[in-house]
Amino acid sequence: MDNVSSVCSSVSPAENDPETCDSSSSTEEDGLVDAFGDLAALPVEVGERRPTCLRCRRPQKVCLCPFLPSQPLEVSTCLYIVQHPAEESRVLRTVPLLAACLPQGKCNVIVGRRFNEEKHPELAAVCRDSKTLILYPGLQSQNLEELVQNQEVGAVKHNVIIIDGTWSQAKNMFLKNSLFHLPKQVQLNRTLSSQYVIRTQPSNICLSTLECAAVALSILERNDDIQEVLLRPLKALCSFQLQHGAQVHHSKEHLLKNGMYDKPMPKNKRKIKRMEKLVTDRNIFPR
Repeated sequence: MDNVSSVCSSVSPAENDPETCDSSSSTEEDGLVDAFGDLAALPVEVGERRPTCLRCRRPQKVCLCPFLPSQPLEVSTCLYIVQHPAEESRVLRTVPLLAACLPQGKCNVIVGRRFNEEKHPELAAVCRDSKTLILYPGLQSQNLEELVQNQEVGAVKHNVIIIDGTWSQAKNMFLKNSLFHLPKQVQLNRTLSSQYVIRTQPSNICLSTLECAAVALSILERNDDIQEVLLRPLKALCSFQLQHGAQVHHSKEHLLKNGMYDKPMPKNKRKIKRMEKLVTDRNIFPR
């Protein structure tokens, strides 16, 4: 508005008539509208997506199939990956690599936040099956290795539910879906460091979905080679990303303990207490 006023005051009295100014402004605005209208009418160019490998779901130029087993691993355990919708849009996901290593039907991915018997009858049936386990740490969880040691080899063919998402997403999904409280709750008590170094974990003992599945399958199938085979494509993925500019992501626990955490500290007391727990408590469970 200031610019329009200065233009009007600098012209001759005849041209300084308010109606003339309004008319001029209106003409200019109409011109802008027409110009933007012309731009809006232009066809939208959709960028071509890079060809994707049908097996590993990675772009063909960075295909990880050479690091996958030549044949899917024969396992009796059936995995059900309950995936938060936000995971679908992530570029560096581990679940497609997991699925590529297993036979069809042995790694079932179900996307969503809320699940009930009416909308998800198959998942509900799995949750009610006495052979089903849900892998989620907590005070009520049983050590998976101890559970398997008390069973005869091949006596039980388990279903295992794993929640795929950030720790806060997984916690929210577990607490707000009563179906997930039906199966026996188990956890991994092995001391392991995540190989998924291109994504930040809350603590040093937190693992990616693929790593959790690899450890769980090696225990349930009583075959340590399974863990090595499943982790091979993950290590290759991280190695490739690091070679092309990605940085190693230390866990939040590591950053706090070594004075390297450079983000503003939270003001919320619960979050502060949670961060203090990362530094002082080795038994870190999402609650």
